[in-house]
Amino acid sequence: MSKLLIVGTVAFDAIETPFGKTDKILGGAATYIGLSAANFNVQSAIVSVVGEDFPEEYLTMLQHKNIDTSGVEIVKGGKTFFWSGRYHNDLNSRDTLDTQLNVLADFNPVVPETYKDAEIVMLGNLHPIVQLSVLEQMESTPKLAVLDTMNFWMDHALEDLKKVIARVDVITINDEEARQLSGEYSLVKAARAIEKMGPKYVVIKKGEHGALLFYKDQVFFAPALPLEEVFDPTGAGDTFAGGFTGFLTKTGDISFDNMKKAIIHASNLASFCVEKFGTERMQNLKREEVQKRLLEFKELTKFEIELA
Repeated sequence: MSKLLIVGTVAFDAIETPFGKTDKILGGAATYIGLSAANFNVQSAIVSVVGEDFPEEYLTMLQHKNIDTSGVEIVKGGKTFFWSGRYHNDLNSRDTLDTQLNVLADFNPVVPETYKDAEIVMLGNLHPIVQLSVLEQMESTPKLAVLDTMNFWMDHALEDLKKVIARVDVITINDEEARQLSGEYSLVKAARAIEKMGPKYVVIKKGEHGALLFYKDQVFFAPALPLEEVFDPTGAGDTFAGGFTGFLTKTGDISFDNMKKAIIHASNLASFCVEKFGTERMQNLKREEVQKRLLEFKELTKFEIELA
């Protein structure tokens, strides 16, 4: 079986939306990615850092999901990365209320020996230098390296970000970030410009409007499932990334046609994430629920047409 290496934050979040608010709860890009990928029963490992204040029960929960946490450094006397935010009524925009880097400020990732040969590497949102460090620790070039990033790094570490982009096979970003990175408003032109930076595949996430997959002159679109209730969009993009890489790890097939299926699985899992605050929904997700909603996705886009 292929192995999936996940790099990113394991953190505390405090979230406020029009539907309620939370105190400190479990969050972080690597947490969402790992919980999402776990739905495919793959061998995965998280590389991250937490403080001594991080509850052992959270690590145990991840381990019960078949996620190797030996790469999660616990800093004695340190405090875990913390983010607090408030979402606007449309849930597409938010204000950051507080960011405390804490132990993340001095994070030097160490890839577990047993995962230095991982076939698929998922570089969650972190400083590009940290992401690059992980790639350089691999014993051989991964079968597929996937990068997630955000506009903050485009604003503050663009040259370092470009170095990582040149080393990966897939980049996943949202539409606003794609436009900023490429300087193009058209997402088709933006994807082509980003491909020239190095990645073979470009995934542009559009939130409630689905996701686009670009490869050479081919384009695939996956819708987002219309939901009656959305409580908290935090982590939806990371859940998407976990579903995408989890499916590819499970199948071992990184062709464009299989990536189309991976995009559907990714969108499907992301639709669950937003139904509860934080990671709660992903922690308790049942296989039967996932399968049922996949059928809903299939019906959403199923049609017959006759050409005259």
